[in-house]
Amino acid sequence: MPLTTADLPSALERLDQIRQRAAGKQLAVFLDYDGTLTPIVQRPELAVFPKAVKEIVQRIARRVKVAILSGRDLDDVRRLVGMENIFYAGSHGFEIAGPGGWHLEARQATEFVPSLDRAEQALHEYLDRVAGVLVERKRFSVAVHYRLVKPGDLARVKRAVEKTIAAHPDLRLTAGKKVYELRPACDWHKGKALLWLLDALELNSPSTLPIFIGDDITDEDAFEALDDRGIGVVVRSKVRPTAAIYALED
Repeated sequence: MPLTTADLPSALERLDQIRQRAAGKQLAVFLDYDGTLTPIVQRPELAVFPKAVKEIVQRIARRVKVAILSGRDLDDVRRLVGMENIFYAGSHGFEIAGPGGWHLEARQATEFVPSLDRAEQALHEYLDRVAGVLVERKRFSVAVHYRLVKPGDLARVKRAVEKTIAAHPDLRLTAGKKVYELRPACDWHKGKALLWLLDALELNSPSTLPIFIGDDITDEDAFEALDDRGIGVVVRSKVRPTAAIYALED
């Protein structure tokens, strides 16, 4: 049976193990944003990068390669983090950028933009009168946030999302912390973006130890991609299956 987030040992209590694996290796650090570098908040725009955490990430980035892997749009996460010397994978990896104008956009994702436009319009028609719901359009996805929705309206939100995804078979539905997200139904995600970055940065070798820290279900793609070649650390929130090997409480 797969391990759950409750089964994993604390990364802080197993630092000696991590140091042993890192001995003599070059590190590459990959970090989720929401729920990992910032607390989960009521609305996406309130997730401000804490100054103390930013200083830590800046110290790490002066020594090793650092990348932020986020479901947010590339421009959005770059603005929130505000660091020029690191790499960013936005929209679950569909857009990747780095220092010196380095940029990649997954071409296959652009084919799904018209379908995402139609799905966004349908969701607004279904949900604009539901108090507390937020339909957030990103470049390569549409997110439906329901953290502020009254319990009595949750089933209505779910039905609207299911009806929309059924009408758009070229999109796929994923779920996170109080959010549904409609994304292109193609084989690309945070895990593929992480592996692509390792190749592009010439870090895909036994002499590199990649570390990824994330908290949500979409981060499982990156944990699975690392497998035994790196270290996955999950920020615990609720008990669920995970491919990470260590955990943190926050």
